Amino acid sequence: MSALGLTNTVFLPIGLGLLGFVEPCSIGSTLIVIKHLERRNATSKLAQIGAFAATRAIFTGCLGMAAVVLGATFFGFQRAAWIGLGLLYLGLGALYLTGMIGPLMVSLGPKLGRLGDLQGSAALSVLFGLNIPACAAPLLFALLGAAAAGGAAGATLAGGFVALALFGFALSLPLIIAVLFEPARRALDWLAGLSRRLPFWTGLLLVALGAWSIWFGFYIVVKA
Repeated sequence: MSALGLTNTVFLPIGLGLLGFVEPCSIGSTLIVIKHLERRNATSKLAQIGAFAATRAIFTGCLGMAAVVLGATFFGFQRAAWIGLGLLYLGLGALYLTGMIGPLMVSLGPKLGRLGDLQGSAALSVLFGLNIPACAAPLLFALLGAAAAGGAAGATLAGGFVALALFGFALSLPLIIAVLFEPARRALDWLAGLSRRLPFWTGLLLVALGAWSIWFGFYIVVKA
C-alpha cells in the first residue's frame, strides 16, 4: 500500500476517530455508556464493551463501503473527486472555526439518552454501538467523502470498510479503556475540560486537509 493509501485508510481515520471522542458531546454520551456498565463484573464489562465497539466499527465500516460504491459510479473523475473532497474539508473546517458547525451535529442512530434508562444487556450494547455522537458526525461525513473520492480513483470495498471501521473503533477506544480501568475514568474529567477547545483545532486540521486535497487533485492526479 502506498504512503497516501496508508494515510487515508489507517492514520487519518484513527486520528479523526480519537478527535471525535474528545469533542464535547461525545464525552457526554460516554458517561451514559459508563453508567450502563458500572455495576457489572469484569467479564460482563468486557463482553458488553466488546459488543459496543464491534458494532460501531462494523456499522461505520459498512457506511464506508457504501461511499466507495457511490464514488466508483464516477470512476475516471479522480481529479474532480479529490478537489471536491478538498472543498468539503475546507467547508467543514470553516464551519468549525466560525462556530457554525451546529446544524451538522446530528447524532446518528438510537438516542443514548433514551437507551440509558433501559436495563442492561448485550443487545443494548449493540444499540449503543449504532449511535454516532453528534460532535463526531461532521468528521464521519469528511471520511465518507474521502471514501467516495477513493472509490472514484479505484479504491476497493475492503479499503472503504477498513478505513471507516477504524474510525468507529478509534471513536470507541478511549471508552473501552475508561470502562476497564479506573484511572482512565478519572482522566475523562481532564478530557472534558480540554474538549471545549477542540472545535478550533479540528477546524484548522480540516482546513489543512482541504488545502492538501485540492493541491493533490490539481497536481498529482493530473500528472498521473
